[in-house]
Amino acid sequence: MKNRLSNLTAIPIAIGSKGFTQSSQRIAAYSLLLIAYSVLISCNEKKEEETHEEEKSSTEVALTASQYKTIGIETGFVENRNLNKVIKANGYTTVPPQNSAEVSTLIGGTVKDIFVLEGTFVNKGKVLATIQNLEVIEMQEEYHSATANIEYLQLEYNRQKTLSDENVNPRKTFQEVKAKLAAERAKAQAAKNKLEALHVSTKGSTSLVPIVAPISGYVGKISIAKGAYAQTGVSLFEVVDNSQMHLDLNVYEKDLGSISLGQVIDFVLTNQSNKSIKGKIFGINKSFSNESKTVAVHAKIESADAKGLIPGMYVSANINITNATVPALPKDAVVRNADKYFVFVEEDEHKEKSENKENHEKEIHFKAIEVIPGTTDLGFTEVKFVDEIAPNAKIVTEGAFYLLSAMKGGGEHEH
Repeated sequence: MKNRLSNLTAIPIAIGSKGFTQSSQRIAAYSLLLIAYSVLISCNEKKEEETHEEEKSSTEVALTASQYKTIGIETGFVENRNLNKVIKANGYTTVPPQNSAEVSTLIGGTVKDIFVLEGTFVNKGKVLATIQNLEVIEMQEEYHSATANIEYLQLEYNRQKTLSDENVNPRKTFQEVKAKLAAERAKAQAAKNKLEALHVSTKGSTSLVPIVAPISGYVGKISIAKGAYAQTGVSLFEVVDNSQMHLDLNVYEKDLGSISLGQVIDFVLTNQSNKSIKGKIFGINKSFSNESKTVAVHAKIESADAKGLIPGMYVSANINITNATVPALPKDAVVRNADKYFVFVEEDEHKEKSENKENHEKEIHFKAIEVIPGTTDLGFTEVKFVDEIAPNAKIVTEGAFYLLSAMKGGGEHEH
């Protein structure tokens, strides 16, 4: 371009020479305009080429083989996956009231023995502990005494009934014996009911009261110790049956119209692994739970999936509303740059041109391809490509954030 400019400066000098006619000067001026026009066109073409090259380089990233390995780039292919339109909800695991028990005692006493540990599985009726109370001996004595009186009064009742039927004795005497027999029977039944409520046998004599598990399940918190006094109405043990575990999810008012019985949910434990577990909605409350204007939605968990879960675990759930098979990629494959979304496609391998062959290192090139993301469900995101790509294109599924940063010159990126 400098040569062309030097030519332009040389022409006016020639025009000013005395040997030139007016016609020659016009021709020279015309030639000058042509040369200037050609210089401008060539400059514009060069700018367009440079801009095109710059745009091309801004969407491409190259890594050496060692960088590729160090970063841990992984690639995959677009998959057709069954993704759901979902409503997201948070909640916690719980069990029905009938599957959770607070074990207490109907009579106070001193704790003599404890037979279980926290976390132990027990069957219904299993003795968890024993307490000692001397009043139990009195209950047994009352029962035995009443039983003995019933035996005597039964004989007297039979005798008096016979005499009364034969009009030998007054009927009043027979009625008195009959009343006494009924009273002793009631006293014996009351003593028996007390002992049965305490799970104490009516036979023999003992001061020990067993504390038994009312349901089968796992022993939770133990709130007593040997030698301590166990009070009535105070929880001594917790027993929980996890086989009927379900979820209580908090759903906002705006989403209630899309919720119905029988819908399938997928949930993960917030503070545990990302393993997905399925459930099914079986109940929807008809009132708001609290001031946050949420409604409790109950979902049953299959017994096989409930193993290892305990009440009170926080969960993040997706309530599946609609279902469709769409092209999808792992969600980490899709990155955001400004207001657009991209994935990186691995291109054919290249080698940098260099005079020194010893410095040659294989390079892997990647190109950013714009996509329109859709539903994200269980770690996968629906993608629609703005421009068509090869069906077998290798797409970066791990390390896309690094490539985006490298493409932007190390700048920050958004997800």
